Amino acid sequence: MYRVGYPGWKVLARHGFPVKVRVEIARDDEAGVFLASSPDLRGLHVEGETLDELHREIRSALLALVELQVDGRAPEIIPQLEFRDAALRAS
Repeated sequence: MYRVGYPGWKVLARHGFPVKVRVEIARDDEAGVFLASSPDLRGLHVEGETLDELHREIRSALLALVELQVDGRAPEIIPQLEFRDAALRAS
């Protein structure tokens, strides 16, 4: 697996190599939602009321954004989830 953002990741992705994307997850208690963004992939900013919903939104957004970056069908994309809050890490 090669991480999005590393040199040459788009070339490898175009040839079908799986890519990994770091995704940071936080909880906005005031709004009552989970938030996700990526330091590796510009444009990934999604939210969900539950972690399951957030995971579906992350998958959908990753697919669309990587397809745009590689000008075609995206390879397998593995999100590497990083929880910002200690309470989320335990769940």
